[in-house]
Amino acid sequence: MKTLAAASLALLTFSTTVALAADPKAGGAAYDKSCKGCHGATGIANPAIAKMMGVTIPDLGSAAVQGLGDADLVKVVNEGKGKMKPIKTLSASPEDVVAFVRTLKK
Repeated sequence: MKTLAAASLALLTFSTTVALAADPKAGGAAYDKSCKGCHGATGIANPAIAKMMGVTIPDLGSAAVQGLGDADLVKVVNEGKGKMKPIKTLSASPEDVVAFVRTLKK
C-alpha cells in the first residue's frame, strides 16, 4: 500500500509540474507584442526609447537580469518597475514571458 501511495504521489507531483511548466514559445509571441518596443527583439533596449524616457533599460540577457529569480521577473511584469508600467495586456502568462526572457541569456 505504501508503494502505491508513493507512486501515486510521485505521478501527481510530476503531472502538476508538467502542467505548470511555462511555455517560452508563447512567451516569445507575447514579448513581441508587448515588450519588444522598449526591450528590443534580443533583449537589448531600444536606445531611442531609453533616451526619451531618461532611463537605462537593462539588457534582459545580462547576468544581472538573468540572476533574478522567476518570481522577481514575474513581479516586474505584473507590477512594473521604475518608469515601466505593469503589463496588463499579455497574450500569454507572465511566467511564459519569463521563460522566453530566459532564452535571451548570454
